[in-house]
Amino acid sequence: MADKSPGLEDQSAAAATIASESQTGKSGKRDAFAELLAPKPKQAKHTKASPPSNKRAIGGPRDALGAYIAKPESYPSSIVVYHNEDFVAIHDLFPKSTLHLLLLPREATKTRLHPFEALEDPVFLSKVKKETKLLRSLAAGELRRRYGKYSAQDKERQEALSADPPPDELPPGRDWEREIVCGVHAVPSMNHLHIHVISIDRYSDWLKHKKHYNSFSTPFFVPIDDFPLAQDDARRHPTREGYLRRDYICWRCGKDYGNKFSELKVHLEEEFNEWKQL
Repeated sequence: MADKSPGLEDQSAAAATIASESQTGKSGKRDAFAELLAPKPKQAKHTKASPPSNKRAIGGPRDALGAYIAKPESYPSSIVVYHNEDFVAIHDLFPKSTLHLLLLPREATKTRLHPFEALEDPVFLSKVKKETKLLRSLAAGELRRRYGKYSAQDKERQEALSADPPPDELPPGRDWEREIVCGVHAVPSMNHLHIHVISIDRYSDWLKHKKHYNSFSTPFFVPIDDFPLAQDDARRHPTREGYLRRDYICWRCGKDYGNKFSELKVHLEEEFNEWKQL
């Protein structure tokens, strides 16, 4: 297995530090999330550039995640958030929310299994839950970096950050981890095991049709904390349950938009602008 490059190794160390100190509120840690997750200047954006031909998936588009698992060090930090011996965290190429990350396990015996099967292993499940918790914490910090200045709940914290000198202890501010969901799809679109770590806003140009929306807004999306699943859990039968065929229901206000996707998209922008100001 390839070693990490020095730059990403430093970022992984920062991630571990953040995981242990993210709840302390110390002002000295306030920029760590931005350094780890913020897109870097003068680098090609993940959504604009295709990977070099030698990195293309051997098995076709559904095998595309394998390249990140095999050689994460060959990608810039605008794509690979961090990696270690057991996991790779990346930005989703086609994000379905304003922040959409993927956690890719690297264990060879699990990586090509269906998530329902892979996550039945209690030892492996424990490792996945622990790493998902870390990535969720990092994602929460990134949401704060992007939207904290708009949020009423973060106002006191933002003012403290602007103080000169800043206080030793920052106000807790908004709980951005509550704005992130982590889980898997009942029928994954990619062959390699991946866990979605995604903000709840569903506001993205890449959200283009019913399957995109309902795959994150119905029980088709199975939270990682719900595992292991009972054998009689209805979510094991997503086609029978018809999750992806359901009407559009706003994730925030609960309004039923039927099959009117264009109207839903307009509404999602309105909800996003209100949500970030909470």
